[in-house]
Amino acid sequence: MRGGTSKCWLFNAVDIDPYIDHAGGLDAILTAAFGSGDPRQLDGVGGGTSTTSKAAIVRRSARPDIDVEYLFAQVAIDNRSVEWGSNCGNCATAIGLFALQTGLVPIDPAVTTVRMRNENTGAVLTAEILTPGGRVPAEGDAAVPGTTALGVPVALTFGGLAADRTSVLPTGNATDVVSLGSRAFHATMVTAGAPAALFDVADFTSNARGDTAIDADRLDTLVALRREAALRMGLCHPGDPITHAIPKVGIVGSPVDYRTTSGRAVTADEYDIAVRMVSMMAPHPAIGLTSAVAVAAAASIVGGVVARRSAVGSPGSLRIGTAAGVIGIDTSSTDDGILESVTLHRAVRRIATADLFVAVPAPVLLSVAS
Repeated sequence: MRGGTSKCWLFNAVDIDPYIDHAGGLDAILTAAFGSGDPRQLDGVGGGTSTTSKAAIVRRSARPDIDVEYLFAQVAIDNRSVEWGSNCGNCATAIGLFALQTGLVPIDPAVTTVRMRNENTGAVLTAEILTPGGRVPAEGDAAVPGTTALGVPVALTFGGLAADRTSVLPTGNATDVVSLGSRAFHATMVTAGAPAALFDVADFTSNARGDTAIDADRLDTLVALRREAALRMGLCHPGDPITHAIPKVGIVGSPVDYRTTSGRAVTADEYDIAVRMVSMMAPHPAIGLTSAVAVAAAASIVGGVVARRSAVGSPGSLRIGTAAGVIGIDTSSTDDGILESVTLHRAVRRIATADLFVAVPAPVLLSVAS
């Protein structure tokens, strides 16, 4: 299924239960199914990019307050590994419709709400889908920047964000300064939606116009900054293996006129904050929904990098300028200004219902390839 700007293969836990000891291990099954270890993912269903090499295993929940639970997998491309430490909001959007189309959730005669729990992080999300007359939609007329086909409209809400400022700010600071050699980088680090470190564009070279685009030099810098941010946020310890999944890292800047990757002109008054994120080891073509939640949370931190860079927008909303276009989100805050929930409007479409024939690569082929 395509959810927002991600393509996700969704598995019913009846068919591939992650808590059963599968031959070769679940990582081996998924990497073989996606064709990982080859940047083309030629022998599998992966699309050769981080946004098209994703999977989730979905099950009906036994909890009375949750409808379905899912385990998200970011399947690597160049090597045969799987990251299990994060969530994907775009895939969660697809899971909402998947739950209806596969009968995991009873259908409401008007609007069906699917309550989901991400098993990787414990995050609880809700997806609202129009089901007039109790009918599950197969097609829709909703569009999102960065896609070419229309899909079923789904409103995805991340709730329960308003614990306290301390839990949102893992370092306790509205702004942190991270040093790389002789250079200093200012960032706001938050834990909301996903752990994220958002760096000020002013600290990067070649930014005469405040351009937040991520080139090769900036990508290398952000990868190095991710490691430092992970240590400060308590996500890892010195000597731990390096992960490219968390925290999410990106560059933020004030609104400027720009052109999207499709060539559309966007003026500075059309959005509130410019954001470019890294997805695994490449610039994200748009923005992940968990990252969008993190941006919204950071925008509410007075004195933080994102708040300083944000233009004054409408109360209860935030418009994020991405490489693919502007993404609008709805926000709800407590009386003392702490972000409580974030709702994003996405489009979902089913691409295929398929049997995958998984062939674990022969040892001789792996030795030749290495």
